[in-house]
This record gives sequence, structure tokens and C-alpha cells, in this order.
Amino acid sequence: MYVQKLVNDDNAFHFFISLLNQRLKIDMSTGTIYDFSVRDNSGDLVSLDKYSGLVVIIVNVASYCGLTNSNYKELKSLNDKYHLRGLRVAAFPCNQFGFQEPHCEADINKFVNEKFSFEPDLYGKVTVNGGPLIGEEEPLWTFLKKEQGGTLFDAIKWNFTKFLVNRQGKVVARFGPSTNPKSFEEEIVKLLDENKL
Repeated sequence: MYVQKLVNDDNAFHFFISLLNQRLKIDMSTGTIYDFSVRDNSGDLVSLDKYSGLVVIIVNVASYCGLTNSNYKELKSLNDKYHLRGLRVAAFPCNQFGFQEPHCEADINKFVNEKFSFEPDLYGKVTVNGGPLIGEEEPLWTFLKKEQGGTLFDAIKWNFTKFLVNRQGKVVARFGPSTNPKSFEEEIVKLLDENKL
């Protein structure tokens, strides 16, 4: 009966097929984010090939973290300064660390827009570190960690871990939660200046 509901629900079916394809692509990765689709904050499936030719900061976010204000302010500043040159911020809410993102996507979007006057590409809540008691890890985040491992271990350690992606969709750098976004502005500018389409 559950399988029949899955097949009859067009969105659920396509999401299931997308996840299956992403699992296969992790093993035979082409090395870009463009092979992945994720849910946006409205629940719609979005292909990350929308970032083709752009530089992207991918970050896991939370509203009630001690790092929230500084990170959102600096991400907004960078976005404002370099958006026309091709920078995008892809924000993925995550409630795994201290339950600091308890809200639904609509409330998260409202919070970010009202408090920071910032409109990043906000996606649906994700699990960045999966496990038997935690749940299925978002395949994109498995890929990001595989491409740019962390210090000591690859797991995401806290909110506001940032990945920098070049114009070809390659993950070129990873920055920990305590690294402020403006501290890698020079690297962003280099990527923006490289291989413009």
C-alpha cells in the first residue's frame, strides 16, 4: 500500500527517483554539484545545475545559533557586493546541532528576510550528518564532505559550515563554522574572475 501511494504521488515518486540517482552518482561522481537536485523552501525539487557558470557558497544555517548574526550579515554583504558578478548563497537550514533551527521553512525565510534583509537561495531543511538514529543524510552533503573533508574528520561539526564552489560546479574549499565569510573574500574574487562564461 505504501509503495502504491508513493507511485501515485508524482512529487514523491520523482523525489525517490532523484534520490536513487544521486546515490548512484555519489559512487560514480563527476565531481560537480550540478548532478544533484534538492528541495527548495516550498518543497519543490530544484536541480543545482541552475548554478552553472556561477560561484556558490553552500552553507548549513540555523536561526538560534551564536554564529547566526555574524554569518548572515557577512553572507549578505558578500552577496550584495558580488551578486552581479555571479556569486550566489545557497542556504540549507539544519536542526541537527543543538536544535537551533526548529522552525518550518516559511518561518525561516521570514526570519532571514526581516532580520537581515537578505534573500539567499533558501532550501528545505536537511540532515547534513546521517545515521541510524538521525535519519537519511542529504546526498548533496555527502558529496560536499567527500569533495572537501574536514579537520580531523569529515562530518559537519556545527552550523554555518561553508563550502565554496567554482563556476564549473567543483567544490574547491571548505570553511568551518568559526570562519567568517568575509575572511575568504579574496578566494571568492579569484573564482569570480576565473573562467567567466
